[in-house]
Formats: sequence, C-alpha cells, structure tokens
Amino acid sequence: MTLVIKIGGGEGIELDPILDELAALVRSGERIVLVHGGSHETNVLSEKLGHPARTITSPSGHTSRRTDRATLDIFTMVYCGRVNKSIVERLRRAGVNAVGLSGIDGGLWRGTRKDAIRAIEQGRTVIIRDDLSGTVDRVDAGLLEVLLERGFVPVLTPPAITEDGVAINVDADRAAARTAAALGADELLLLSNVPGVLREPRDAGSLIGRVDAANIEEVRRAAAGRMKNKVLAAEEAMRGVGGRAVPRVVIGSANGEHAIARARGGEGTVFMGGGVAAGVA
Repeated sequence: MTLVIKIGGGEGIELDPILDELAALVRSGERIVLVHGGSHETNVLSEKLGHPARTITSPSGHTSRRTDRATLDIFTMVYCGRVNKSIVERLRRAGVNAVGLSGIDGGLWRGTRKDAIRAIEQGRTVIIRDDLSGTVDRVDAGLLEVLLERGFVPVLTPPAITEDGVAINVDADRAAARTAAALGADELLLLSNVPGVLREPRDAGSLIGRVDAANIEEVRRAAAGRMKNKVLAAEEAMRGVGGRAVPRVVIGSANGEHAIARARGGEGTVFMGGGVAAGVA
C-alpha cells in the first residue's frame, strides 16, 4: 500500500506529533511519500527581507503566491532549505531513512510555466506576464519507486522545473495529487490547519464530511481561498490526472494527536472512488 501525505505550511501547524506518527507507520512497513508546504515561514522571511508576500486571485477565486524572481529565491530558501531539512532531520532522529528533494532535483516534478495569468486587482482583470509559477505536468514515479524500494521516505517540496530548466512555483496540494496518481497510490491525505471543507469558513460544525457526485458542486462552492486548490487537487487525484485514479482522498487537520489515523478513519472531508470521479467535470 502506498500513501501520499501532504502537510500544509500555514501558521499553527504542529509538526512534531504528525511526524512521530508518520515515523511509526514507516517502521511498521508502510510506503509513504511526504509532500510539504512552507507558506507561513516564507511570508515571515519575505517581510524580514523587505519583500513582503503578495497574492494573486484569479477570476474564478483561486489564490496563489505572486512569484517574481526575488520571491522565488526566498521561497526556495524556505521550502527547500529551512522546512525540508528540518523535516528530514526530525524524521531521521525518529529512525526514518528520509531523503529530502525538491521538484527540481532530478527533474522530479516537471511542469509548464504560465505565460500569462489573469488576476483581479482592485476589481479589474489584469494580465501578469512575468510570474514564475505554473503547474506540474509530469512526475518521475520511477525515481520515487527506486527510493521507496530501497527503504527511503521521500520528503518532497516545490519548486518544480520546466523542460527548459526554469524553476517554477507550483501548488503543493496539486503536486501531491499528481504524485499520488503517478505512483498509483491507495490514498492521498491533504492535511493542514483546517478540519476540511466547511460550509461556513469559521464554523467547524459546518464540515462537509463526505463528497460524492451528488454534492461535488456544493463542495466547490463552499471552498474559499486556498481551500479551492485543495478541492481541485482532490478532484485531479480522483480523476487520475498524470497516472491512475486515487480511490480515496481526505482533506483534514494536521494538528492534534493521531492526525493521520483520524484522517484515514474518515475525520475530515472524504472523497471516495468512482462516484466522485464521475461527477468531476
């Protein structure tokens, strides 16, 4: 069984408990690929360096980081350096043979840079042409399989790389979805500082617990801000974009004891098999 886990990089994520839990699963024989973010630490460092973070909001409401060259340099320092190596250090201390890679290394995540991005600024639609962001088109599953077969736990993070060798910022949730599909994973967990998709963003009691073809539109409408990207990632994984369909995806909380077990047990927003995939446009 192959499990892909994505841990978000938002403020308030408690890494130690979830990494201890992951380490125990690996020691029990599970094949796990970990993908992580680093958005909060990137924002903090950007502010300290006098280059505050900016976001882009598309006409459909999806948000992303405005990535000029200076931002990409800061992003890489945090994601590939501070966060990635900290996670690898903690896992190795727990007895896990973790290896940290960015999507650039070995061309692991190959993608396409967006030539032009439509964004909403002060109520107007503008075109941005100098952004260094894009999407993952292809995952080198062979490289990951070599590592997994040798007993390593890959710890993966953006950026990705274009075919002509340009580093690009990519959404880590969607990259995790492509990775899960490429590996033919049995399950994808998207864990962050929220409990799942909420009908009312500030009301944890409004959690949408199950997703099928009948309510996928409700889930899309309920997803706001960064949650839109998580829902899109779940849909892409269910469709098997870039590989085979992932039969189960959970958007849930990374915090608290046994976060992985709770998500696998159905705590969060659970996307299941054929019915959802059939309802995905």
